[in-house]
Amino acid sequence: MLDFAKFTKYSKPGPRYTSYPTALEFSDSFGYDEYIQKLESQDSSRPLSLYFHLPFCKNACYFCGCNVVFTSKEDKMLRYMEYLKRELKILSSHVDCKRDVIQMHFGGGTPTFFSASQLKEVIDEIKSFFPNFVDGAEISCEIDPRHIDEDQMRVMSESGFNRVSFGLQDFNEKVQQAVHRIQPYGISKDAMDLARKYNMVSVNVDLIYGLPFQTLETFKETLALSLTLNPDRFAIFNYAHVPWLKKTMRKIDETTLPLPDEKLQIMQYTIDFLTSNGYKMIGMDHFAKPEDELFQAIEKGELHRNFQGYTTKGGADLIGVGLTSIGEGVDYYAQNHKDMKEYEAAIDADKLPFERGISLNEDDLIRQYVIMELMSNFKLDIKRFEKLYNVEFKTYFADAIEALKPFAEEELLTMNDDFIECSETGTLLIRNIAMPFDAYMKKHAASSKTFSKTV
Repeated sequence: MLDFAKFTKYSKPGPRYTSYPTALEFSDSFGYDEYIQKLESQDSSRPLSLYFHLPFCKNACYFCGCNVVFTSKEDKMLRYMEYLKRELKILSSHVDCKRDVIQMHFGGGTPTFFSASQLKEVIDEIKSFFPNFVDGAEISCEIDPRHIDEDQMRVMSESGFNRVSFGLQDFNEKVQQAVHRIQPYGISKDAMDLARKYNMVSVNVDLIYGLPFQTLETFKETLALSLTLNPDRFAIFNYAHVPWLKKTMRKIDETTLPLPDEKLQIMQYTIDFLTSNGYKMIGMDHFAKPEDELFQAIEKGELHRNFQGYTTKGGADLIGVGLTSIGEGVDYYAQNHKDMKEYEAAIDADKLPFERGISLNEDDLIRQYVIMELMSNFKLDIKRFEKLYNVEFKTYFADAIEALKPFAEEELLTMNDDFIECSETGTLLIRNIAMPFDAYMKKHAASSKTFSKTV
């Protein structure tokens, strides 16, 4: 068992590292012309990963950190669809759309807030611009079980979608009321049955720990109920309470949030419970059955991480389409406008709705590799790194090695000339272990209102 008192000292603000550098470093100093140049100079032999942001939700879930537009008006959704189509047309003049597509993801918001016919219209439009989806492409959609019907699932299945992710969060009624998301077990069970009926290859369920009124005992019940759905993967997220960034989070009474000690007990129990029921821990927060391709990838040290989560689809350029979407190339990140009026104005001017981003320098790329290896595979092959980047690890990262010594002394990781490798317990603190390699952390260290707590 964990020494929880010892672990709570590691509870401090830190990035989740869906990217490095993190989105905090994006700025308008990376301009539109530079972004277009990056797009147009992409290696056409590299495959594409596509992300589409469908931002609409009917009501606010108070825990949500996504970029969401709350509406129930049909005309707003229809208008957005038209702008998406126009964005694709502009994009096609800057990107070789005949490249292989190996991954596509619909995120939100609630993508299934769009009707079956609307979803089909959007998907058909995408495929008219990007015709070369490879066999076995990973095509996925985030789904709120409260907003899915058989027609929608049929359209996705017939359009090649093979993965879905259901947001469950928590089954306890008191917790659901506190976060403004009432979702009885039966609704989630019906959604799972639909996914199985329409042959989704992989079904993921999302749970969140650290929500108001949660305790170890209530979360045990949520886990037990979730297991009866027999998902292929679990994503168990540590709630990121950032009310200075997300106004809806201010509706949560902070005195009802579980303390770090309780959250660690929940996470430890979750690991023990899921591993004893046939799942393996994959990367940060994720669990999968041993036959899952994610588990096979981590066994080979080939797991990757991007804005869409953990994936086996490395080596692709990510194109973000829609409001607030983020794209990623070999040496840049680019984000679209978050404000709908600005998003529309850019497209009206026949420009991509790009707002800000960052061009990565050599140091960024070196640190990105190290951080993403640790975040994905809990392990860094130092010799492989040195061969790739032609730098001596001990010299380049002398300060980081020094900062990691306490983790080694507490047996949270093993560090030698060949590897840095997290222990099973150390994986719970992988964000803390990655942070010493982050060159931008020093400027954020004084602020408690930058990142969510790591524990």
